[in-house]
Amino acid sequence: MPLADAFCQGPNTQRSYRLRKIRNVQEPTSSLEQQAEGLMRSILDYQLFQVAGQDVFVHSLCIFLGIVGVTFVASYLAQRAIGRVLARRKVEEEGSLAVFRRLLHYLIVAIGLTTGLATLGFDLAALFAASAIFAVALGFAMQNIAQNFVSGVILLIERTIKPYDVLDLNGRPVRVQSMGIRSTIVRTLDDEDLIVPNAELVQAVVTNYTLRDRLYRLRVPVGVAYESDLRLVETTLEQATAAIPWRSQQHEPRIFLIAFGSSSVDFEVSVWIDQPWEMGRRRSDLHKVVWWALKDAGITIAFPQIDVHFDATTRELLSVRHLSHGGEND
Repeated sequence: MPLADAFCQGPNTQRSYRLRKIRNVQEPTSSLEQQAEGLMRSILDYQLFQVAGQDVFVHSLCIFLGIVGVTFVASYLAQRAIGRVLARRKVEEEGSLAVFRRLLHYLIVAIGLTTGLATLGFDLAALFAASAIFAVALGFAMQNIAQNFVSGVILLIERTIKPYDVLDLNGRPVRVQSMGIRSTIVRTLDDEDLIVPNAELVQAVVTNYTLRDRLYRLRVPVGVAYESDLRLVETTLEQATAAIPWRSQQHEPRIFLIAFGSSSVDFEVSVWIDQPWEMGRRRSDLHKVVWWALKDAGITIAFPQIDVHFDATTRELLSVRHLSHGGEND
């Protein structure tokens, strides 16, 4: 209809013309939207693969990846929140915080993966049953790895060993740097990093110097000559050790007479320190304190001596031999 005729036929005719014109413009647009929506549906409904008879589509895989991503973000936020809460409650031990955060991370990730697998349509009961059978078979094939894994979970739950604890491992002082599911990394006094399987920490007898407190006892043996005044020795050592500024004030120094040796009267000097990791340097300092205290008091620090006694016949033979050589020394 020409535009002039439309205006000549009154308002009703003009309104219906405008409606038809708008409808003609919207029809191509709605058609494109339907095509795009159909294409998107075909992409999302595209079957990627099958797992144990279960079809995995694009949309289900996207949901699974989204849940996994949200799980890791939630784990990060939860760890930060727990750190703030514990800090407000004056819980500032780094080892405890690290272990608690690790356990919280594993728990949230396990929940997220379980939820994600459920969205893919997997039967979790059947999946767990199959996983149990697979775990048994894998356990026989990799007994050491499985043993270390279980030991790592035990250590994280029991918390008998935590990061930054000082341990005695096979006669060597070490400090725990980090704890994993399979192994634990420790550092020696020589700044060497050792990778220790978790099973060794669980099954062996391990001394943890920082399990309940950080007190460590230093022992230094010292021997004095037999002609020394034992009361003066004991008093000198007590005064010298009591004046040590770096010792722990929770325990008084201990001086023990432990043995009458072949060449000396043996004492043991004991003091406590608050930092077990400094045992090497503090033991050296304690040796110096004992040395100078005894030196200043005029007390002889004994050393091994051997006295040789000859009977009368042997002395006579030595004298005759000495005279036969004109009195010269042999």
